[in-house]
Amino acid sequence: MSDPFQRFRGTDTYLTNDSLEAAVNCALVLERPLLVKGEPGTGKTLLAEAIAEGLGMPLITWHVKSTTRAQDGLYVYDTVQRLYDSRFGDGDVKDIRHYIKKGPLGQSFAADHRVVLLIDEVDKADLEFPNDLLHELDRMRFRIDETGDDVVAQQRPVVVITSNNEKELPDAFLRRCVFHFIDFPDQELMKRIVRVHHPDVEAGLVEQALEVFYDIRNMKRLRKRPSTSELVDWIAVLRAAGVADVRLDNNLPFLGALLKKEQDIVALADQLAGGSRWRS
Repeated sequence: MSDPFQRFRGTDTYLTNDSLEAAVNCALVLERPLLVKGEPGTGKTLLAEAIAEGLGMPLITWHVKSTTRAQDGLYVYDTVQRLYDSRFGDGDVKDIRHYIKKGPLGQSFAADHRVVLLIDEVDKADLEFPNDLLHELDRMRFRIDETGDDVVAQQRPVVVITSNNEKELPDAFLRRCVFHFIDFPDQELMKRIVRVHHPDVEAGLVEQALEVFYDIRNMKRLRKRPSTSELVDWIAVLRAAGVADVRLDNNLPFLGALLKKEQDIVALADQLAGGSRWRS
């Protein structure tokens, strides 16, 4: 089991709340994967980096693609490189171990110390991938077929799995994870987040920018609501341009830093031109 006194409290640059800390610490105690969902921009991927920093562990990242298989995370046998070396006389082609390359999961098992393993966007892969993945995590060992070597984990990695809800995840997979949905920050927490990134920004600009930002997010016709990272970028541009006053009107500066779809920009312009209560 994990050290019962080891707790995650966030970091100086990754601000948390009680429910998120409780979910992370629950996963640490149970030694189960932490499955994190939430809309884009809520810090799902950055959470793994914060856990690694906060607990003083190395971070190994596995970005999942539509073609990813669980086997890819364990190891790959580089037959192409071996063939190249055999033809051109480079490398020791007799030792097949030179051509076995551990994937992120294999690296986390083989590590001398406990690591944080981020499996990012698990729902991009096919439907069998999540269950195959947890099978390997349950066993905490695998065999390299080409050499007969067994790789056995010395310590169970801290596993953080993110999902964007592109696919439904299997029930068997969900049962074996600790789940947390990261809520979008309220204005008070968002103000603290902005201060982390822009500690010297004028208070008046922050207040106005936040008011405009949340008003835009409340538009019902919006297809892609602006996220935390877009707010941080927008404030950076406002500061660089010397803008000290922002209002939600047709002259709103640098709107393209907040809204990334043409339909949303048009919808906002229509709402503002209509003169009605634009949130409805």
